[in-house]
Amino acid sequence: MILPIIKYGSKVLRKKAFDLDKGDDFDKTARNMMLTLKNADGIGLAGPQVGLLKNIFIIDTTPFKDKGVEIVEKAYFNPSIIHLSDNSVYYNEGCLSIPGINEDVLRPDKIEVRYRDQNFDWHEEVLDGLAARIFQHEFDHLQGILFIDKLSPLRKKLIKNKLREIRNSQH
Repeated sequence: MILPIIKYGSKVLRKKAFDLDKGDDFDKTARNMMLTLKNADGIGLAGPQVGLLKNIFIIDTTPFKDKGVEIVEKAYFNPSIIHLSDNSVYYNEGCLSIPGINEDVLRPDKIEVRYRDQNFDWHEEVLDGLAARIFQHEFDHLQGILFIDKLSPLRKKLIKNKLREIRNSQH
């Protein structure tokens, strides 16, 4: 089932998500979120973006397969970032919840992460490149942080009217 994507201005995007527990039907949720993500032509989608305040997000880098990017098509449950590299890089980010706005955001280029899979087993791995970027962007969503929060005051001022339009289109 394709889920509606919550847009900028909704309070749910600013709330902190909660861990899933074994009783949650997270497998069905993950399948619905992956369908929603593919339908929206996105590469990452977090629980709060579909109105679910749970620590889950989906990454799908298949739209970049022709660009030599490692394919990651996975659901992450109760994720955490264990370590961030000292080396950070800028990358032009967008967000399904903030359509039409793309900005350069500085983030560490390599991270060590921990998460549960569909069997609720723990995994740890090192991510770099696009997968590391998406993981950090989606992890921020679980904390109520949006990529626009990481912009300079000048950049924020320059996109203020676009953000207002997105927020006002919700009503």
